[in-house]
Amino acid sequence: MTTLCAQQQITLLFAGDLMQHKEQLTAARTADGTYDYTPCFAAVRRQISSADLAIANLETTFGGAPYTGYPAFCSPDEYLFAIRDAGFDVLLTANNHCLDRGKRGMERTIRMLDSLHIPYAGTYPTDEARALRYPLFLVKKGFRIALLNYTYGTNGIRPVPPNQVNYIDRKTMLKDIRTARTWNPDVIIACMHWGNEYQSLPNTEQRELADWLLQQGVTHVIGSHPHVIQPIELRTDSTDSVANVVNRHAVVYSLGNFISNMSRTNTDGGLLFTMTLQKDTVGRSTPRTYLKHCGYNLVWTARPALTREKNFRLCPVDSLSASTLPSAARARQTGFVNNVRQLLRRYNKGVEELLPD
Repeated sequence: MTTLCAQQQITLLFAGDLMQHKEQLTAARTADGTYDYTPCFAAVRRQISSADLAIANLETTFGGAPYTGYPAFCSPDEYLFAIRDAGFDVLLTANNHCLDRGKRGMERTIRMLDSLHIPYAGTYPTDEARALRYPLFLVKKGFRIALLNYTYGTNGIRPVPPNQVNYIDRKTMLKDIRTARTWNPDVIIACMHWGNEYQSLPNTEQRELADWLLQQGVTHVIGSHPHVIQPIELRTDSTDSVANVVNRHAVVYSLGNFISNMSRTNTDGGLLFTMTLQKDTVGRSTPRTYLKHCGYNLVWTARPALTREKNFRLCPVDSLSASTLPSAARARQTGFVNNVRQLLRRYNKGVEELLPD
């Protein structure tokens, strides 16, 4: 007689680029010279916090004053406090802007993350630190998750030894994947900073690299960098005849921007991608983890230039927060939503938008 154990579940949420342009700095600055980002995340805090693990791409540095936007991002510490308070549990630091303030900026960013006890993956002060802390190994609700993070480049700036940045290099990545597999994780998730900026479809390199990562044992692939949303694919490779469960792998080519001051078409919003993993031992001596379901929500950034409000604020599409927008902002949001929905309905494979009841 087979004994069934209680099924375990965990929900993971992934957000796109957390950016900080000059206009965002100006909007958040208060009369006493400090910075307040509370309004930015108010409408999305509940959804982010409700996930067991919420993960986002940190596309700025915390190198200390003076604070600057593009092309060399450096944000006040209050921005990191607000990101933490919004509910993000893990941040990704391997991206093309992680060296915008050089060695000092990268190392101070790491110290700030450590001081707030925010796990991160992608950049390290030394070889020894990378060996000790990477791959990032997360344990939550009985699940063991290995998180990988790599970037295509760092805008021509190279890390100053002994600093380390995870670049996309198949030899290095294969070694990291093999290291992750020795820990016997339930899933291995590779977060890739890749692709062509402002292109709504993945390029050949993204597709080939996603295939290669899955072939090497990565379970799911999550992408960022293009600053626009790209399609999502749900891959199927086999069926477990004992548990009657299909092995599925999510490939998100680009989450788009989460918050920014970008105004180019389709750059003013992004995806909140959610996946639920389930573990059980039905008919098995060893627990088995699989992707139970996944989906996404659209989030749009309301900029003061459109709303005439003091600060930026994130608006979940089809929410009350969006209904309060002035006509110019609503028109801009509608254009973004229509473009993205048309793209994803045409090119997505097996993944749908999570619309409100």
